Amino acid sequence: MRVAEKTGKTVEEAINACLDELGVEREKAKIEILEEPTKRGIFGIFGTTPAKVRVSYEVCPGELACDFLEKICNAMGVKAEISYTRKGSNWFVDITGEELGILIGRRGDTLEALQYITNLAVSKEMAERVRIIIDIEGYRQRREETLVRLAKRLSEKVKRTGHRVVLEPMNPHERRIIHTALQDDNRISTFSEGEEPNRKVVISLKRTKEIS
Repeated sequence: MRVAEKTGKTVEEAINACLDELGVEREKAKIEILEEPTKRGIFGIFGTTPAKVRVSYEVCPGELACDFLEKICNAMGVKAEISYTRKGSNWFVDITGEELGILIGRRGDTLEALQYITNLAVSKEMAERVRIIIDIEGYRQRREETLVRLAKRLSEKVKRTGHRVVLEPMNPHERRIIHTALQDDNRISTFSEGEEPNRKVVISLKRTKEIS
């Protein structure tokens, strides 16, 4: 929550000063009048006590993320529509438009970096930690489907040859997709090896003890 307290000759002046500082529209803010302006001295000839107000604004993580991403897109000269939805404790941001490959990068590397810095930027403004998940033109869904098919195909190869398969380096999210896709196969074992950012998933046959 963002809070501002200001004084002014009038209540309205103090409120407007708070709204300007917070950068929020009046209808979205909670306004508390702490002190009304009052005249001091006989007939008010010695001046007045200024009005004092407190304005608070409940920050929306989705809006913060969209504003941050809009600035990045504008700086890059990328035209895009940015929207958000909330599911449980997660905030999902969807970016749509034309020629957005520059925001996705090779195998989603740029997308992951974009998501990381957006989470950092939003967290600075929030009292508690939130999770922002960004997708661009449905890339994440398509990538997940591709990885699941890859996992199934390579697991069959491992069963056929008996030799383990080491996949290319992947980020934690993509490695989790591989592990999840094969977790119910009682003949296959998966694990990760190596150090970030070159950590890889290994698909191998389960040992006899693991199967039994």
